[in-house]
Amino acid sequence: MTAVTDQDHTERAGDAVSGDAVQGEVASGGAVSEDQQGRVEEPESEGEADSSGEAEHARVEGVEGMGDVRGAKDVEGAEGGDGRSDRGSGSGRADAGPGHAREEAARVRDEAGRARGEGGRVREEAGRARGEGGRVREEAGRARGDVVEAPGGPADGDSADSWDDGLIARRVTAETEQAAVVEARGHNAPPAAPLAYDGPLRSRLDALRELIGLSRTRLDSRTLAEAGQVLDEAAARRRLSGQHTVVAIAGATGSGKSQLFNTLAGVAISETGVRRPTTAAPIACSWSDGSASLIERLGIPPRLRRRPLQSAESEAQLRGLVLIDLPDHDSAAVQHREHVDRILALVDAVIWVVDPEKYADAILHERYLRPMAGHAEVMFIVLNQIDRLPGEAAEQVLDDLRRLLDEDGIALGEYGEPGATVLALSALTGDGLGELREALGQFVAERGAPARRIAADVDAAAWRLRPVYATGRRTGLSEEARDDFAARLADAVGATAAGEAAERAWLRNANRACGTPWLRLWRWYQDRREPPTGRLPLRAQPDEEATARQRVEQAVRTLADRASAGLPAPWAQAVREAAVRGSQGLPEALDELTARAGLPPGRPPRPGWWPAAVLAQASMTLLQVVGGLWLVGQIVGVMAPNLGVPVLLMVAGIIGGPLVEWSCRMAARGPARRYGVEAERRLREAASGCGRARVLDPVAAELLRYREVREQYGRVVGVG
Repeated sequence: MTAVTDQDHTERAGDAVSGDAVQGEVASGGAVSEDQQGRVEEPESEGEADSSGEAEHARVEGVEGMGDVRGAKDVEGAEGGDGRSDRGSGSGRADAGPGHAREEAARVRDEAGRARGEGGRVREEAGRARGEGGRVREEAGRARGDVVEAPGGPADGDSADSWDDGLIARRVTAETEQAAVVEARGHNAPPAAPLAYDGPLRSRLDALRELIGLSRTRLDSRTLAEAGQVLDEAAARRRLSGQHTVVAIAGATGSGKSQLFNTLAGVAISETGVRRPTTAAPIACSWSDGSASLIERLGIPPRLRRRPLQSAESEAQLRGLVLIDLPDHDSAAVQHREHVDRILALVDAVIWVVDPEKYADAILHERYLRPMAGHAEVMFIVLNQIDRLPGEAAEQVLDDLRRLLDEDGIALGEYGEPGATVLALSALTGDGLGELREALGQFVAERGAPARRIAADVDAAAWRLRPVYATGRRTGLSEEARDDFAARLADAVGATAAGEAAERAWLRNANRACGTPWLRLWRWYQDRREPPTGRLPLRAQPDEEATARQRVEQAVRTLADRASAGLPAPWAQAVREAAVRGSQGLPEALDELTARAGLPPGRPPRPGWWPAAVLAQASMTLLQVVGGLWLVGQIVGVMAPNLGVPVLLMVAGIIGGPLVEWSCRMAARGPARRYGVEAERRLREAASGCGRARVLDPVAAELLRYREVREQYGRVVGVG
């Protein structure tokens, strides 16, 4: 009220100065003294003064200047007289002579010309006084805290009919200023208690923070950007007042949201009309003190902050409400839509205002309602302008609106179920407005909207992260896959062939120790006489190495495919990369292990029965030799003829030697087989250990990290 009075006072003072100056110009005479001119310019140098006092001072000086102009006119008229008196200064002193009178008249004419110029300057200074008064009030209001720019400020200095900033949402008039009280009590109000989240919500936020930390090295920053923004906004909202609920009113062009905003506030705050767009910048209206930090978070300047009409009933019902009137979400101006999108991401709740013509608009449903379906508990959908619908048409439109909301996936808060509140009203006639006030008052009194909004944001972020954390398929590396990988590596290093070679080596050693000398001599002779034709050529060493490398690479690829099966794309890629990194240098490492874990140098170990077998074979050979020599002695005549004994000895040696050899061979199969199996086992274990250290362990580490983030994701969505 004070601001309006000062502005009117300043304008009247400026008009007085302008009128007197014009009269001075018509009179073509008079002068404004230098002392008076200094007092007129005083408001420009003394910006701290009150605007009303400056304007009044300018008016008084203009009046005094007018008096001097009238005096100058009297003197000029006296120039054609007898020259006996000078009334220009009003002192009544006598004239010294005609020459002096003419000189005085010329001086008065010069002063009159200067007076005409000074009259325009006085008008300019009066305008400056009005602008300076507005600036002083604005600076004083900013020092108090939450400020509303009063009329007569910089925006109104040039014209009483100018708008705040072109397409600004409202123009403050004297009538509006009487109702829209400046929020001057904010600096005296105690700081509001910060918002406190309940245990489950804090646990979900902590899990989301841990989830982002575990995923930074596996997921790109753009994927985690939304979740990080949710954490930032949750932390920022937690530091602010928990006793206030910020509710935005959003709607399409011509839906009547600004009219509803004014009706709830009880005063014409936001400009309404047929001009589109009408609301160009968001306007805030707070029903209680202590909401300045919340409004600053929305980026709404002090000049666009208002207070509702002071009413005990309204303050008691809507205490703690901070209402925001947004520009049109379908505005042709890009900046308006940016305001809407930015503030909708920060408010605690939103009232969507639709009208009977555009309630099914695709832009509203596809761009806003459908993506915000998870925020149903903090949404109001209001069908406005029902006064335009005849009969039962309002109920039919409301039912169709509910159908569209159900198709969008928005839960409706009916029959005690949590969800969006759907109402029908007329902001023009007030029909249904009481129901909205009651629902809004109960909603604000619960003080739970900020936490529900943050919980819905966490749900939305978790749903968008679902493709990179959950696939619905069983994941992991089975024992079968591990065993298959070890078997492929063993085949690559030739573990089976090495075991068979060890077995053959053990049998050859047994044959050398237990076989008859005649048979070993015959085999040696056969080997010497057999031509090399018909034998399979031995594979060259480079071919063997190439084949072994290909087998190792195939084993690694197979393992990576099995381990990454069912994983989300980023984690499957991480598993494959870990397997590829481990496979580098794996063939060379397997070759070294094969050389160390192959057949031991020297002969294979012999069992305990080998000396007895060797002694028996030697005895059989000795019997053959003794029997043969005995027969030779009889033939020569050295010994008495007796064919029975020497023949018996020779037959025993000839039959007994192969029999001992065959017995030893049969007895050596078991030890030879065990020896070959042991050699194969050592090589398999060596290959498996090398593959586990280089490939399996890194792959298992990636799978373990994925299981950890999967558990954290379960906590975020409220499952774990």
